[in-house]
Amino acid sequence: MKASSILTTPTYVRQRAEKTWRTRMIQILLWAVGIAVLLIFLLWLGLQIPPAPFPTFAQSSGNVETIALPQNLPAPVARFYQKMYGDKIPVIKSAVFTGRAEMRPFGPLMLPARFRFTHVTGQAYRHYIEVTLFGFPIMQVNERYVDQHARMETPAGIEEGENLDQGANLGLWSETVWIPAVYLTDPRVRWEAVDENTAILVVPFKDNAEEHYVVRFNPQTGLIEWMESMRYHGAASTEKVLWLNQSLEWETINGQLFNTRGAAIWMDDGKPWAIFEIEDIRLNVDVSEYIRVKGP
Repeated sequence: MKASSILTTPTYVRQRAEKTWRTRMIQILLWAVGIAVLLIFLLWLGLQIPPAPFPTFAQSSGNVETIALPQNLPAPVARFYQKMYGDKIPVIKSAVFTGRAEMRPFGPLMLPARFRFTHVTGQAYRHYIEVTLFGFPIMQVNERYVDQHARMETPAGIEEGENLDQGANLGLWSETVWIPAVYLTDPRVRWEAVDENTAILVVPFKDNAEEHYVVRFNPQTGLIEWMESMRYHGAASTEKVLWLNQSLEWETINGQLFNTRGAAIWMDDGKPWAIFEIEDIRLNVDVSEYIRVKGP
C-alpha cells in the first residue's frame, strides 16, 4: 500500500468533521442572535421603567400677590389670560418645577428622566436632569443660566459661549409658559397682535437685545398650543434653527390651571427631543442660593 493512501483522511471522517464544524458555527450564531435579542429586550424593558420622582422640594409656596389684567391686549392673548386667571394676574417672582420626562440626549431612543428646574422669573434658571435606565441614573445634566451666562455640564464635557447664552435665554422664556403670568408682569415683555389665534411675544435678551416668539393659540380652548422661535442648538452652532415648544396638556393644580405636559422640537429633526411632565410646582420660594448649586 502506498504511503499517500495511508496518510489520506478517509472521506467519511472529513464529512463528519465538516458537519461538526458547521453545527458549531450554527450554534455560535444562534447563541449570538439569542444574546442580541436578550440585550435588546433588556434595553427595551429598562426604558419602560420610569424613575422615582425627586423628593418633594423643601419649601412650600409663598404668598402670591396679584395685579389687574392689563387692558388693550391682543384678542387671543386677552382671551387666554381671562381663561387662565380671570381679572387678577398673579405676580410670580420664582418657581421650582419638579417632574419626569422622556428625552433623546443622544441617538434615536427616548430615555426616561426626572428633572427639577428652578427659575428666578425672567432672569435666571437652573436645570438638574437625571436620565435613567431601569429607574437608575445613568447620566446627569447640570445646566444653568445665571447672570446672563449659560453653562452646560454633561458627561460629554462643559459648554459655554454666546450662542449657548442665546439658546438658554430662549429656554428661560419658553419654560415660562408654565407660569405665563410673567409674560404680563415683567415690564420688559410685550405682546403684539397678529390675528385672532396668533400673537408675537417679545422678550428681553442681554445688551438690550430682544427675541421674538410666534405664539399660536388653540382655536377651541383658547390656550397656548405652540411657541416658535429661532435658536442656536449649542455653543458650536453656526446658524439658528426653528425651535418649537408645544403645550400638550393643561391641568388644574390647587385650583389653578397649568401647562403640565409639553414637548420641545427642533425643526431640522422634526420630532420631540424631550417631553416634560410637571408633577409639582412651588411658587415664590427663596431660591437665591439654591439656583447656584448643583444636583436636585
